[in-house]
Amino acid sequence: MPSEPKEPGPGQAPGFAARIAAVTRRMSEKGIDAVLCAAGPELPWLIGYEAMPLERLTMLVVRVGSDPVLVIPRLEAPRVIERSGLFSVLAWQEWEDPLDIVAAMLGSAERVAVTDRTWSSFLLGLQARAPKAAFSSAGGLFGPLRARKDAGELAALRAAGAQADQVALALLAGEIPLVGRTEAEVAGQISRLLLEAGHDRVNFAIVAAGPNGASPHHHPGSARIHVGDLVVCDFGGAVLWDSTPYCSDTTRTVAVGRATALQMEVHAVVEGARQAALAAAFAGTGCSSVDLAARSVIEEAGFGEYFVHRCGHGIGIEEHEAPYIAEGNHDLLEEGNVFSIEPGIYIPNSFGVRLEDIVALGASGPELLNNSPRDLVVL
Repeated sequence: MPSEPKEPGPGQAPGFAARIAAVTRRMSEKGIDAVLCAAGPELPWLIGYEAMPLERLTMLVVRVGSDPVLVIPRLEAPRVIERSGLFSVLAWQEWEDPLDIVAAMLGSAERVAVTDRTWSSFLLGLQARAPKAAFSSAGGLFGPLRARKDAGELAALRAAGAQADQVALALLAGEIPLVGRTEAEVAGQISRLLLEAGHDRVNFAIVAAGPNGASPHHHPGSARIHVGDLVVCDFGGAVLWDSTPYCSDTTRTVAVGRATALQMEVHAVVEGARQAALAAAFAGTGCSSVDLAARSVIEEAGFGEYFVHRCGHGIGIEEHEAPYIAEGNHDLLEEGNVFSIEPGIYIPNSFGVRLEDIVALGASGPELLNNSPRDLVVL
């Protein structure tokens, strides 16, 4: 049976009111008069509404001391779930200029923060209409708050991870045929299985066979899978938790028919790097230190030049969000962070290996949200 998010219990329902309160507190601390949230992850995180990225403006206006107002095209208003006391809706008609509406709502605001996904045409239009206001990015305001998941978010991410594991188990059990099929055909089946497992959407399904496995973000195409190939399968989607999407992301690499000594060695090195990163992932540890733990294993094995990306990324409403487990990122991990650990080795014109799990940091350390086997399986 599909693994589904449980109904939220006490303290587990999406804490929209608490999130708005946290944002307005940070606004007061930073002297920000207004925050403007266009289509992007901040909207579902704050009010449970995921806007389409249209040429018609959708924007949540947040000001300290007053309830947020969602300015939205009239034709999109029926999609909004009303949440009494949380925010109000101002639906604009086709003959109205929504930028004029938002600018009027800003009033005398002097410092305005805008979410990072705001289209430049919207921002430039607002700057022209509010020339006395100083506009800045709201990324630093939202990032630390969104990086610490609450109980409801963790429940949704656990469910997403368990559903992705069902597909990984099917792959490792040989229930997804490989030999002779194209990468695109296998990716299509993986996508269907994610939906059957309970996902509400599929975000991506990477299937990279043989030399294509050396491209970490390879797009599955017409290449056929042959005996002797290693196949990197990286896939994920999202489950909806009170209309808010929470993502899955996992990777397993399998061998088709047989595996060479070099393929087995590389796979074992990547698994050792994954274990080393997991052992280093505790609250208070720098993100760069976790990356270094994995990178050191790969470098000591002589494959350092072939580890071409960071060790991991945060995950939640977005597939990639803070914290980033990367060399040079000295931010400290915190309880409530959820992120991937995904070391890889990519040998050009030969093959690639990646293993990826999502982990959630609790008081006692990392909790694995993916638990399918990681040994090299020969199918």
